[in-house]
Amino acid sequence: MVDDQELKEWFCREVLPLERSLSAFIRRNWRDAADVLDLRQDIYERVLQGARQALPAQAGKFVYTVARNHLINRAKRARIVSFEAVVDLDATSGSDVLEPERQLLAREELRRIELGLEKLPPRCREVVLLRKIRGLSTRETADELGVGIDTVEKQMTLGMRALANFMLGGSAKVQRSGVPGLLARRPAR
Repeated sequence: MVDDQELKEWFCREVLPLERSLSAFIRRNWRDAADVLDLRQDIYERVLQGARQALPAQAGKFVYTVARNHLINRAKRARIVSFEAVVDLDATSGSDVLEPERQLLAREELRRIELGLEKLPPRCREVVLLRKIRGLSTRETADELGVGIDTVEKQMTLGMRALANFMLGGSAKVQRSGVPGLLARRPAR
């Protein structure tokens, strides 16, 4: 744990000089320019919280990674995120912050998720997109699709299993538990 004085000195020495470029980064990657100051303060708060455990070796990379993650999380909460927006954010922000290998892996993983989503049955895809991408609750998803909560939960489980299977090199085929005709029957008494 870093003491307060050391944390304060580190912040003034390593983070505050990045303020101008951090503000420019936020303006490039956020739709509403009026939010820049608030977003920057939120990022500073998260940087301080993260550095309280141990000071990062590379303050710049740490700050921009925190900033990128914060902007993505805010966009998800605002339900305005799309795969293209995340790819654009990654492309514009990462070149000076993240190693090229990590960028390449992240983009490839995102493309793989998109392919996996395309392979899902339509209902599973809709449920996964509404719950995981748009951030709707189970109830909101059920209302939007006009189905019951149990249907949303089942489709979500099937979709996420199939997506995980695809990400691990499988076919993304939905595996339903039990096969008709092969279900265990209760013994007659």
